Amino acid sequence: MTSGFFVLVILSQALVVGGQIFLKHALNSTVDGSETSTWKRAAPFAYGLGLMTLWFFLWLELLSRVELSYLYPFDALGPLFMAFGASMMLKEKMTPRLWCGVLLIVVGLLIVGASQ
Repeated sequence: MTSGFFVLVILSQALVVGGQIFLKHALNSTVDGSETSTWKRAAPFAYGLGLMTLWFFLWLELLSRVELSYLYPFDALGPLFMAFGASMMLKEKMTPRLWCGVLLIVVGLLIVGASQ
């Protein structure tokens, strides 16, 4: 596969993780009891939906170019990006056990990726 393929895969995972983080941020602002205005809550929700929509169409484009059995394991980059994003953007606590699980997922991805 070309380097362009890997850039698009990384971009697709960044879009889905960004979308999830924005949606989580929007949902947190509705349950924490604060008096946040409706528009301030709606903006992160709209950004999340927008990023998830971009991810969807990029994923469809990748599916049209690459075999699913090769592309789908790269979806496992999501937990790695999500762990970093949640710890940095949402200030979630990351335990060593969680990092070990993410590491196992990435090792599996490397094994599958090396098979092509």
